[in-house]
Amino acid sequence: MRFNLKPVALTTCLALTLAGCAPLPGKPDPQDPFERFNRGVYQFNDTVDRAVVRPIAAMYTDLTPSGARSCVSNIFSNIGDIWSGLNSFLQGRGVDFFNTLGRVLFNTTVGLGGCFDVATANGANRIPNDFGTTLGVWGVGQGPYLVLPLIGPSTIRDTGGLLGDWVANPITPGSINDVPVRNTVLGTYFVSKRADLLQASDTLDSIALDPYSFTRDAYLQRREALLKGLNSTDLPDYEDEDDESIAPVAAQPVITPKP
Repeated sequence: MRFNLKPVALTTCLALTLAGCAPLPGKPDPQDPFERFNRGVYQFNDTVDRAVVRPIAAMYTDLTPSGARSCVSNIFSNIGDIWSGLNSFLQGRGVDFFNTLGRVLFNTTVGLGGCFDVATANGANRIPNDFGTTLGVWGVGQGPYLVLPLIGPSTIRDTGGLLGDWVANPITPGSINDVPVRNTVLGTYFVSKRADLLQASDTLDSIALDPYSFTRDAYLQRREALLKGLNSTDLPDYEDEDDESIAPVAAQPVITPKP
């Protein structure tokens, strides 16, 4: 299987060009030493999202019945649970591993291939996990915050974890050899995931003084919570933030959830 690196190179060049023009707030965050670069990539991702990805996701939402959208989303989540469970095993979290395995078996059988999330309905909540978290459990440091072109928020450790996800996760380009099937599955997966985030991105547009900082802080808090084995959805509090010290940028959704 051959990969065309030209689009990737062009994307990177565009991101670097934007990064050189990006403004910096007055007080840099120690977790974000690459903020100038990150803001540039963030703006690039936001431009692509608003021009292409979000309209497609909105059209998918308008044209597809909610029951069908829920079924598609649940099936992909059920497949992703396989990799989550394996990461729990690699982290030595036996209880989480068996609970996730039970979820997959229950949803695959009773839930008709995962179309219905009967496990959650019966109290067996999903335990999200990925190889970036596994690296953290193994002692690999988080490293600086990093925004990846077309992918979104990450860190140095999580970027390395993406390589493991790419190789072993059932929902990645490297796991499907048939090109038409792979493109169909991945296209449906990304449109479905983006559609699930439409309301969140609208909320981000309306409440965040600085969407870039808000997204960064929420991402880092979430990753820390996952590393501690928690299920936290707390978001950063900006009540005491000095409004004049913040340089607003275009809003952007958190594109690259990890499955």
